[in-house]
Amino acid sequence: MILRCRGSRAVYSGRVKALILSIALSVFSASAADKEFKPLFNGKDLTGWQGMGGPLTNWKVDNGVLSCTGKPGSAWIATQEEYADFELQLEYNIPTNGNSGVFIRAPKNGAPWVAGLEIQVLDDYGPKWKNLKPVQFTGSIYAVQAPSERVTKKAGEWQTMRIRCNGTQCCVWVNGKCIIDAKLDAL
Repeated sequence: MILRCRGSRAVYSGRVKALILSIALSVFSASAADKEFKPLFNGKDLTGWQGMGGPLTNWKVDNGVLSCTGKPGSAWIATQEEYADFELQLEYNIPTNGNSGVFIRAPKNGAPWVAGLEIQVLDDYGPKWKNLKPVQFTGSIYAVQAPSERVTKKAGEWQTMRIRCNGTQCCVWVNGKCIIDAKLDAL
């Protein structure tokens, strides 16, 4: 998993379902042998994460919340472990005009925005983004597949996202609503 913030603050927090108490990000393997969620973020520090294109100076942990400052420097953070088939659950809070994302099926070397897929996290209603196309809204597979509907809350409110990738099938839920159900090889 790779997280990105661009020119604005992005916050990922620890209030995820009871199955994964007080964990900001969690994932489970899609294998039949392992249906338990595995925490990706311990709520204390950046153990298990690495900076991409620079040190982790723009990422910090405060009161169980992982956040990016949006300042110049490494705006990319990736899990040290790679995942093939997975389900990721997270909560996020994006400020007015905020822009972030979760990259999937992306290489750690090179440019993930070129070779991977971004699930967009954005303030859809921010004045800066008033001319967006549907393939740029939150939950979209950025520039590839638009969400079936816009279900985001106002900037500054906590929201939920769930991403499931199994083979070429990718599903995205925002605030409990399935808005992407796509075969990646058909896009």
